[in-house]
Amino acid sequence: MPAFIYVVSAILTLIMIVYLYILLHPIFGGKPSPQSLEHINRSRNRAKGKFVNQIETSVDHSLKGNLSILIDMIKGGPGRRPPHPLNVVPYSPSSEPTSEARVTWFGHSALLLELDGKRIFLDPMLGRAPSPTPIVGGKRYSDRLPCEAEDLPELDAVILSHDHYDHLDYVTILKIRDKVRRFFVPLGVAAHLERWGVSPERIEEYDWWEEGEFEGIRLVCTPARHFSGRSLTSNTTLWCSWVLHGRQARIFYSGDSGYGPHFAEIGAKYGPFDLTLMECGQYDQRWASIHMMPEQTVQAHLDVGGATMMPIHWAAFTLALHPWTEPVERARSEAAKRGVEMITPRIGETVIVGGTQEHIQTAWWRKAE
Repeated sequence: MPAFIYVVSAILTLIMIVYLYILLHPIFGGKPSPQSLEHINRSRNRAKGKFVNQIETSVDHSLKGNLSILIDMIKGGPGRRPPHPLNVVPYSPSSEPTSEARVTWFGHSALLLELDGKRIFLDPMLGRAPSPTPIVGGKRYSDRLPCEAEDLPELDAVILSHDHYDHLDYVTILKIRDKVRRFFVPLGVAAHLERWGVSPERIEEYDWWEEGEFEGIRLVCTPARHFSGRSLTSNTTLWCSWVLHGRQARIFYSGDSGYGPHFAEIGAKYGPFDLTLMECGQYDQRWASIHMMPEQTVQAHLDVGGATMMPIHWAAFTLALHPWTEPVERARSEAAKRGVEMITPRIGETVIVGGTQEHIQTAWWRKAE
């Protein structure tokens, strides 16, 4: 038998193994229940069986475009990761509900919000790698977290923005699922949680502009300009930002998003906000439509009517080609030019919303260089 037949056979076998792994392993998520599918099919934010953005949003997925990105990723560049593991502040949960709203950043877009006596975790990705396997995507900058997933206190709610691996982590959900009372997710994401052992009765799915209420806190699922997908298909689940109106504070969480008119629309309907948690990092001109540049992050904060801005989506993983500190430096410079109050707490440092901010405006990342 010619050698090339052995090669072809080996390649086909490998493809089949990968396909079966994606098909069978729960990390890639589940398929919607009939009830969820009915809600999905009612959505006006779909076309040809896929969710779509409010405005034209394209990313170059051509062979040439992907090859260009792959080559640049392999080549690397200076400063794309910190030279040493980052120091983090240990998280110590309060024993009693606090009299003010507080937020604790766990790095990237993972945020523990204490609002109106409730503990709400936004995109609790506490895994070590933003991918199905540690071989792909690189590992977290720090081996330590403010608190490991299994050591978290009881959580009143988890809110998810979309199903990408750097926001929805399979292992984290397995560790916290039994200590979370409610899950609030965009359309289609419930299927993943249900496959991972979360009962449907504890999950609420939302389309853009749909509103809900969680024990006195007003929740609104608002648009973002992004995409979704965990396996061989994309955009079968929705991506979103979130509005949280509590008695103690009004919070906006951007999720992942390119810049667009939806920010001004959100601000007009639900602003102003005491604190905005704004995506800032993992950008590139080649995918600028789905991830904002830092200057756009500041503009988006102004569009929604934010008082104080906290940049997120940085300081945990390298998912783009820019130096790891570039996002916060550029955002800091733009915020100063525009007169925007921007806070930059260390990972694990708890912030009082609306409190005195001087101690959380220091450039701590420069000491890590």
